[in-house]
Amino acid sequence: MHYVVIAFLCLSILLYLLLGGADFGAGIMELFTSSKNRRTARQTMSHAIGPIWEANHMWLIIAVVILFVGFPRIYSVMSVSLHIPLLIMLLGIIARGTAFVFRHYDAVKDQMQAVYNRIFVLSSAVTPFFLGVIAASVLAGYVDPAAPDFLTAYVFSWLHWFAVAVGVFTVALCGYLASVYSIGEAENEADKRYFIRKTLTMTSITFTAGGLVFVAAAVESIPLWQWIFGNIVGTTAVVLATISLGVMAYAVKKEQTILPRILAGFQVTMILLAIGYRHFPDFIVMKDAPNLSLLKDHAPAATMSALGWALLIGSLFILPALYYLYYSFQHEAKEHSEAAA
Repeated sequence: MHYVVIAFLCLSILLYLLLGGADFGAGIMELFTSSKNRRTARQTMSHAIGPIWEANHMWLIIAVVILFVGFPRIYSVMSVSLHIPLLIMLLGIIARGTAFVFRHYDAVKDQMQAVYNRIFVLSSAVTPFFLGVIAASVLAGYVDPAAPDFLTAYVFSWLHWFAVAVGVFTVALCGYLASVYSIGEAENEADKRYFIRKTLTMTSITFTAGGLVFVAAAVESIPLWQWIFGNIVGTTAVVLATISLGVMAYAVKKEQTILPRILAGFQVTMILLAIGYRHFPDFIVMKDAPNLSLLKDHAPAATMSALGWALLIGSLFILPALYYLYYSFQHEAKEHSEAAA
């Protein structure tokens, strides 16, 4: 049952990046869209994320609950040492969700709509940035349990070039996911061509941001290259992700909509696999202390068994409900489009 819990933890993190990442990417795309095309981008992305935006943070909640119940020591170290970026990320989630609701459902349409829009797009970039910062910080070896002062313990544990670079890469990756997902939601050929151009732009930006991660890792003496290419799994994952980019370019050229989404999700999965395989089962790389491991630093066996069964049984209710939620939103949107036509 221990491995069942670990599997659910990894799956929750992956789904949060894939679905929540595309959700954040909607605001990121809007942030870097000209005023001429902003209305089109906003409507298209709202339609794309509408079925899932309310459920996206469920995956983050599941991951947090799994850490809290199943791996209390890991949860404690993360929530204390990285409490500043965690707090900023959570505030970004709250601000973004609130702004999204008010800008769509506010009964009074006035100047506050511009405020809601600005909060939405800024928090859409801030939240994944600090998500990336947190992810980089648990792997970079800067978490110091014996830190002598506040700055070393709670600031320099996450404020370094590698974490900043990974944060920028995460923002770019979210924008890339959103741009790919939006192609299939375009209502006409002109909009579709616009989002295809956006996808190409976001692909270039993501590649550049990924290069900056390697540069920052070299500056910080972090062996990122060895992490990824020092084993057959990481190398294979990168090769497959690269090949899938060529397949995606062909699929986009042929104006396919489903295959590019699948390939984008596959690419992100391969990126996480390339990084995660090298470190498993370590979850937090510590400075001058034993790393915190998913196989060693866990709750008692009885707790892990109960948590595993709860996750298995809960998934029987959650997954069908999510499918029905998606179906309902898409069916309603289709009816509106047909009525408008």
